[in-house]
Amino acid sequence: MQLLFATHNAHKVAEVNRILEQTGIELVTLSEIGLSEDPPETGDTFEANALQKARWVYERTGRPVVADDSGLEVDALRGAPGVHSKRFSPEAQPGPNNQLLLERLGAAVDRRARFRCVIAVIDEHGERTAEGSCEGTIGTALQGTGGFGYDPLFHPDEAPGRTMAELSMEDKNAISHRGRAFRQLPGLLGG
Repeated sequence: MQLLFATHNAHKVAEVNRILEQTGIELVTLSEIGLSEDPPETGDTFEANALQKARWVYERTGRPVVADDSGLEVDALRGAPGVHSKRFSPEAQPGPNNQLLLERLGAAVDRRARFRCVIAVIDEHGERTAEGSCEGTIGTALQGTGGFGYDPLFHPDEAPGRTMAELSMEDKNAISHRGRAFRQLPGLLGG
């Protein structure tokens, strides 16, 4: 089954394609169908943003679509960066975002955090959502070269002593917020 994926993010596409390898679901990106605009993300929650992006694509194409929104929630920062994870720093780039996160946390003892991902599917049967999360802590320095975004700072509870950026793609997908959300995708399709 072909399904539009409401993103232009190549890292995300590669990660999700690995998660969905055995499902028979083939993701088609917006770029592949000639949509160059980015769907809006103006919601206050991950669910609101995922639904907003999916609705935007569905209204323009009439084709089944999956969208996601995800981010990092840090307890000591009252849930920030949250829905603003991608645009946390003025530069809206991983390096400055990670640096700002370290600055904001400073010497905080409570470094509990979680990655959250909400996916939204829209097709002729309506709208459905699912969520995945991954609990962990924020380190005090970048570690590892894999992954993207906040991965070099995030130490998942299920991989003691390592950051997400130090895990193989298979290990990361087994425990990640995105892996947990997208493994629910086959059950959301078809109504």
